[in-house]
Amino acid sequence: MAPEAKVGSLEVSAYTVPTDSPESDGTLEWDSTTMILVEVSGGGERGFGYTYGDVSVGTFVESKLRSVAEGSDAMSPPAVWKEMHSAIRNAGRPGVGAMAVSAVDIALWDLKAKLLGLPLADVLPRFHERVPVYGSGGFTSYTLERLQEQLGGWASEGIPRVKMKVGREPEEDPERVRAAREAIGDGVELLVDANGAYSRKQALYWAGWFAGEGITYLEEPVSSEDREGMRMLRDHGPAGLAIAAGEYEWTLPQLFDLAGCVDILQADVTRCGGITSLLRADGICKGRQIPFSAHCAPAVSAHACCAMETLLHLEYFHDHVRIERMLFDGTLEPEGGCLRPDPSRPGLGLELRRDAAEKYSV
Repeated sequence: MAPEAKVGSLEVSAYTVPTDSPESDGTLEWDSTTMILVEVSGGGERGFGYTYGDVSVGTFVESKLRSVAEGSDAMSPPAVWKEMHSAIRNAGRPGVGAMAVSAVDIALWDLKAKLLGLPLADVLPRFHERVPVYGSGGFTSYTLERLQEQLGGWASEGIPRVKMKVGREPEEDPERVRAAREAIGDGVELLVDANGAYSRKQALYWAGWFAGEGITYLEEPVSSEDREGMRMLRDHGPAGLAIAAGEYEWTLPQLFDLAGCVDILQADVTRCGGITSLLRADGICKGRQIPFSAHCAPAVSAHACCAMETLLHLEYFHDHVRIERMLFDGTLEPEGGCLRPDPSRPGLGLELRRDAAEKYSV
């Protein structure tokens, strides 16, 4: 019988962690990442949820969502999710609003699983025991030596697919791609991500070039806002090169619309509305008959993705892996190219390393 518990307090904190070196992709440069952490209590347990964004996300949680979550039924995260969306209707659902809802929703699911004494993957409608991952980094700011070290390192650890950034200086990408292939060998799948850096004609050209180099996956060749361009590349790009996008979609209607334009749909559990939304994205993929690939936040996504029938793989992103290891105990390590939730740890299996986190507090 499920325990009866109400959500007690909701607390918000934010931590900005510098990158281990300057990073860039096809359209952005950064030197730090901020995690906004939500903690909810109830029934003697504490649930954690988070997103990666601006500190303003924390203010949004406190001003619009705290009153919705506190006092709610800890066994019914989807009901609270619905109320949160109602509460932010006039404040703005995309962007900051969606990230705020995501962080609270994840915390509520973590709390529920801890109250039940089960890993979150077992509380959700599990399809998979483990989640295939791909190593993701390969930033355009890296030297060739660093690029080879990182991607080759993942390959040597048994991760059978890796992804690198392209598109900032396209004329340099042939050398970078060939250096990456040299480091990982022929038996490891190579994926590339342009982060919307190309025009449509550029994207068609580079899609052909990448396919000729044995690359099987091209993420966001044009901006995901360019639905017509994305659909054109899916329909007229080279065979064997999958077009993927979705990390910047904030709502289920946006994901549904984009799913009609790509070979592989992505979503980020910390952006799209949390675990409650991510499970519904699985239904979108099932209806469209396309696979799903999860974007980042592996400590959360590993549990959520176990419940997704259409799952292809999860992005094991360098920045998020590093931050989650620094701030939490209980993070997962890849085994045989997969993440497997720990059956001995309830919820997400995470505990905040408060002393370690404090020096990054903002």
